[in-house]
Amino acid sequence: MRQAGGMTADRWAQAVRHQLGIGRLLPLGDARDGAWIAERAAEAVLRSAAWDAPGVRLDALRVAVADAADTAEPAVPAPPSALPPGPLRVTAEFAATASQPLPATATLLRHTLAAAANGRLGLTVTEVDLRVTGLLEEDAEGPAERAAAGLPEPPGAARAEGSDETRVAAAALGVPGVLHLTGTLGHPVHIELLFPEGAALPHRHVRLEVAVSSDRRARDVAREVRTAVRRTLPDHPTVAVVVSAIG
Repeated sequence: MRQAGGMTADRWAQAVRHQLGIGRLLPLGDARDGAWIAERAAEAVLRSAAWDAPGVRLDALRVAVADAADTAEPAVPAPPSALPPGPLRVTAEFAATASQPLPATATLLRHTLAAAANGRLGLTVTEVDLRVTGLLEEDAEGPAERAAAGLPEPPGAARAEGSDETRVAAAALGVPGVLHLTGTLGHPVHIELLFPEGAALPHRHVRLEVAVSSDRRARDVAREVRTAVRRTLPDHPTVAVVVSAIG
């Protein structure tokens, strides 16, 4: 697929993404969903869920593709450096107290992380690999861990300019669960003209970035945003949604 002026914009967006430290973009749902979430936002939710496992301090945490051979081509053009849709693996290290056997603690933590990934975010997590890194004192509460894992301060609502960009922004903001648009990757609403190989005519593609409420599953909100945006523009472009923060 050839994009008009896309390479320069993609390299710039990738540099911004790494500079701001939001991590990789993880696929929300399957190939048809056309949605991704910033790794930093997903990690904050998983760490918050891990606090419910008593006597546990979650250390390193990573989300990656479980099997590269089991991934699929997304239905819409993916954002720069986004992971392809497919089953995901959560890898984490943790320390725990001896209040219960470590295998029992690991089982509880594994279930907690998988439930949060699938139920609160919509990530297709099929594997959770854990490694014990140490023992904690019984009264260890890990305040530094909680402070480090807190949700980042949400950026102020970014404004989109121009007629079509304004329509897209208004449509997205009208979806329940959308808190505001964000500009972590650059402009919150990015519209480009694509020239698919073999197609008779080019078509437009919209990529937009949002922060969503923690009381709704991110995948569900992203689906509704895609539908709303496609309906609001007369040419019904393809749409990709990036969730950059959970508030």
